[in-house]
Amino acid sequence: MAREVGHFIGGEHVPGRSGRTSDIYQPMTGEVIGRLALASRAEMRAAIENAAKAQVTWAATNPQRRARVMMRFLDLVAREMDSLADLLAREHGKTIPDAKGDIQRGVEVVEFACGIPHLQKGEYTEGAGPGIDIYSMRQPLGVVAGITPFNFPAMIPMWKFAPAIACGNAFILKPSERDPGVPMRLAELMIEAGLPAGILNVVNGDKEAVDAILDDDIIQAVGFVGSSDIAQYVYARATATGKRAQCFGGAKNHMIIMPDADMDQAVDALMGAGFGSAGERCMAVSVAVPVGEKTADALMSKLIPRVESLKIGPSTDPSADYGPLVTKAALERVRNYVEIGVNEGAKLAVDGRAFKMQGYENGFYMGGCLFDHVTPEMRIYKEEIFGPVLSVVRAKDYAEALRLPNEHEYGNGVAIFTRDGDAARDFAAKVQVGMVGINVPIPVPLAYYTFGGWKRSGFGDLNQHGPDAVRFYTKTKTVTQRWPSGVKEGAQFSMPVMQ
Repeated sequence: MAREVGHFIGGEHVPGRSGRTSDIYQPMTGEVIGRLALASRAEMRAAIENAAKAQVTWAATNPQRRARVMMRFLDLVAREMDSLADLLAREHGKTIPDAKGDIQRGVEVVEFACGIPHLQKGEYTEGAGPGIDIYSMRQPLGVVAGITPFNFPAMIPMWKFAPAIACGNAFILKPSERDPGVPMRLAELMIEAGLPAGILNVVNGDKEAVDAILDDDIIQAVGFVGSSDIAQYVYARATATGKRAQCFGGAKNHMIIMPDADMDQAVDALMGAGFGSAGERCMAVSVAVPVGEKTADALMSKLIPRVESLKIGPSTDPSADYGPLVTKAALERVRNYVEIGVNEGAKLAVDGRAFKMQGYENGFYMGGCLFDHVTPEMRIYKEEIFGPVLSVVRAKDYAEALRLPNEHEYGNGVAIFTRDGDAARDFAAKVQVGMVGINVPIPVPLAYYTFGGWKRSGFGDLNQHGPDAVRFYTKTKTVTQRWPSGVKEGAQFSMPVMQ
């Protein structure tokens, strides 16, 4: 029987009241396993007002106590790792090992947030003027929100709510409608860790819920991850109402393979980065750029058999390279892109469209696809496919290889594989992309650095996690103080004079 999923507001599960619902699928079987309530504007407003009341006391809680909640939460996530990964895999389609990786990368940002007593410190200058001291403090914004995607239902919510809550804010999370189970469970664990009710609320919904967040006068900041068109929409609408916004969009990540690269290492990297999680990652490598025909031929000779031998399986199969796509619509969209590539004249070296999983014929499975002789004019090069499809674009030299990511509208991640330190250093300096890997195919920074793309991959001035997260979720107040005792008569403190 399909389960009913409502919202998590004020520390409690709350049924939906709008009368609108959305089906939750299990991608490996294609079955409907739940019905998700879609919030109305009124329901969203009630959650936000509840959060605003709770935030006042939470903001006054000292940072050590806020950090202790995060520490206890880490213990609880470790305790629940297996059950969380199983729930994530069943709703998303990832394999269990991939699901655990999703959770672990979110946990690392929670670990970073445990340092909030240090991270939220201000600055102090004694004797900035005669009898004058100046100091600054970082204070929470109030109520903030996160709108997160289906492809990382554990990691990205934790990237958003952990630093925001550690800084003293209350948080409204609007997760993807496709896999809401893990975000709801994480909210329960935060309450068990000691977070006061109302500080983390999960409100499920669609565009109506999103617009309610963007238009609400209590919400002070919004974080978003999804497609570029929606990221731009969210950024424009949020900032128009005076909110801070950091919105991350699509990607077309290139991996440059230089003639001197270790070809076996490069192929291993492409298999994991291009096909892991069925390619449903904004940091997936979707374009391989071998430099020179000899390099390209060597790459293809090794790639073709590897792609042909990919093991696709149900999410519960720990030996599978990847599982199903998230929905039937996503599967059809990726198949359609492969057909577009064929019609555009690219060479389809491996065609995985006909793949069927025995015993799971109604699941949303697709075999790996590999294109060769893709050119920059083709749609399969320009647009984000978000599936198990790798395109090979042959570059005649290093200059052309560098030009490809620089001229692309997306600028999320890029990688170069080479043994030449000078080439790698030049590439890192000149490539117009936000995150760069040198012999690292998916250059996602660790939690104490920041994550963010350039161009149409990112909208806003500050990135996710790391020091930027603390800056984003706090506002700086600067205090200039003077105690008159001992100050000579005739001293002046009127701007611009201070003497």
